[in-house]
Amino acid sequence: MNRFENFFSLPELFSKENKKPTIILLLAPLVLITWKYYGTKSFYLTHLSSTFILFNSAAMTAEWYNYFSAFLLLGVSSIAIIKLVFKESLADYGLQVGDWKFWVPAALVVGAVMIGLSYPSSKDPQYIAEYPLYKGAGDSMQLFAMHAFAYLLFYISWEIFFRGFMQIGLMPRFGIWGAILVQVALSCIVHIGKPDSEIYSSILGALVWGLLVFRSKSIWPAIITHWLLGISLDYFICFG
Repeated sequence: MNRFENFFSLPELFSKENKKPTIILLLAPLVLITWKYYGTKSFYLTHLSSTFILFNSAAMTAEWYNYFSAFLLLGVSSIAIIKLVFKESLADYGLQVGDWKFWVPAALVVGAVMIGLSYPSSKDPQYIAEYPLYKGAGDSMQLFAMHAFAYLLFYISWEIFFRGFMQIGLMPRFGIWGAILVQVALSCIVHIGKPDSEIYSSILGALVWGLLVFRSKSIWPAIITHWLLGISLDYFICFG
């Protein structure tokens, strides 16, 4: 027993230097599993559509349910842990302007690349079958604008969770590359079920956004460029 204790110590798991990464790495799968099982369109349509419908549309409500669930589970829960458990500043986790003189031109370049990459994907049958998540988004520009706003809430929560809470939170213990690669691995796994090329490209995308956030000291360029990728794809599918 003493030999076992020499290799495994529960108090050490929550020691001063290990407490933060332990909480982050335990919370991450819990939050992601909860969202994937109970926060998706399919869960709403199967279990909740007979209970409440917004905008007189179950399909639109399903999209908003998916994004709002992500906003609460990925975004709000991360902020709550940072403020109430870690007792740290949100600015330290990228919720600040950061080095805008670097990231504004960088975001313009990355954003243009993302829009350019989304156009050929919009012609791929796999992407057309998958996106937009609300199929009625292309019925009018007003509906597309509502869809774009809901999508923005999703990307805000996504970047808070992966590039802010996880990556920045793990950096002191895991180092820059270690923290980046952890969020790359988990964010890629969450894409399982999407078009195959999207899963593979999500690895490169997570690396790019991770490095962009690290250099910018802000998650905003990742939010903007990631949202541009998603919404331009939907636009080209709906109106291209």
